Amino acid sequence: MSEVFESSARRWELIIYPSLFAFIVLAVYGFYLIYNLQRDVHYLAISVDTNMTTLAGNMQAVAKNMGQLTTNVRAMTVSLDSIDRKVGTLEPMLTNIHSMDQSIRSITYNTGAMNAAVQGLNVSTYRMNRDLGRPMRMMKAFMPW
Repeated sequence: MSEVFESSARRWELIIYPSLFAFIVLAVYGFYLIYNLQRDVHYLAISVDTNMTTLAGNMQAVAKNMGQLTTNVRAMTVSLDSIDRKVGTLEPMLTNIHSMDQSIRSITYNTGAMNAAVQGLNVSTYRMNRDLGRPMRMMKAFMPW
């Protein structure tokens, strides 16, 4: 019985001691990981704190610039209202401009007709000069002056 107990204890020793050693190694590694995690979180907290200080200063500048932006947008609103009123007065002018456009087209057409008439007059004058030029030269030779 003592041999059976000894062999049973020996089997348990072969299982328990390596398992206990593995547990201790894993526990030490777990504590190491937790320590590194705590250290990284500490550095992260310090970094976030310094960045938050910088961010707070930048937020004050943003708030100041936002006030200037609000003022500029109000000025733009006033300008756009003025432009809107001025564009509203352009509607009646558009009708007048349309009638002026019609008149200018009529003037252009009439100027073209006058151009054609003057060209015809030019041709007629040339022909008259050509037709009367020779006999007049001959008559001029008989005239004393």
